[in-house]
Amino acid sequence: MDKKKIALFAGGALFGSAGIKLLSSKDAKKVYTYATAAVLRVKECIMTTATTVQENCMDILADAKEINEKRDEEDEIVEDCSEDFKDDDSDSLEDEETL
Repeated sequence: MDKKKIALFAGGALFGSAGIKLLSSKDAKKVYTYATAAVLRVKECIMTTATTVQENCMDILADAKEINEKRDEEDEIVEDCSEDFKDDDSDSLEDEETL
């Protein structure tokens, strides 16, 4: 059992040393550089898209607010007209009763 543990430890140390050499080699560094450059390009593309989407959302929000304001103005006009109509009806009814 002790030999197995020692062998695992020695294998891990050997693999770790080889891994460190592999990860710090010039070829690995080149791979890291290209991968980082690709990530930066993707990030720029995503940020551009996010900015475009955000601008579109702001335009949509502004248009929606404008639509609601127009609708509220139209509702106020209709309510004013209906109140005037109600007032005219009540006046004519009172006139008929006095006759």
